[in-house]
Amino acid sequence: MPIALASVVPWGRSLDEYARMFALTPGDLASSILDCAGGPASFTAEMRRAGKQAVSCDPIYGFPANQIARRIDETAPEILERTRRTSENFIWTEFDSPERLVESRRDIMRLFLEDLPAGLAENRYRLAELPALPFRDREFDLALCSHFLFTYSNVLGLEFHTASIRELCRVAKQARIFPLFPQFGTERSPWVSSVTSQLRSDGYQCDIERVPYEFQKGADEMLRVSGT
Repeated sequence: MPIALASVVPWGRSLDEYARMFALTPGDLASSILDCAGGPASFTAEMRRAGKQAVSCDPIYGFPANQIARRIDETAPEILERTRRTSENFIWTEFDSPERLVESRRDIMRLFLEDLPAGLAENRYRLAELPALPFRDREFDLALCSHFLFTYSNVLGLEFHTASIRELCRVAKQARIFPLFPQFGTERSPWVSSVTSQLRSDGYQCDIERVPYEFQKGADEMLRVSGT
């Protein structure tokens, strides 16, 4: 279903953050990777610069770079204000203030915007969204999903989460999801237990693993899922 750009809050993270959020090894980074719901992250742009394989998919890629840039400008003040109000829920070591966080995120998103036109032409950015993706079975070694599944647990239900993870495991040999906390939350999403229980009963291997990344307090775990 087409989305309205006015409903999107663009927010991106870097290759370095992805490596820590998903515990990516050098071998992982040398494999073929799908960044699902990648939004304006610089992961795919930085992977290309490093001569590595990555494809990102998101419905936001249906909009021109200048419109996405304008939406970033519109929403950044809102994110800054909300982060200030909930600053006690975050660990301020990597970023020493909400203002520095937003500045860093905007730098990351600029890398994405610079790469988007060429990336679209080269099929590194694909217009697609969960729970149905336009990729072949096991087209990728890894499917990563950052700050989408479980993050929006207030609007995305159990059925959506389960179907989406099954789809990630269809198009990739393994899926990794981070974080397991809702946006601005202080504990695991209520869907984590139900989703993993359902997937395990269907024969999927599900493991929750601690990772070397924690910005949202307590949100230092990813879900790793391998298909049947």
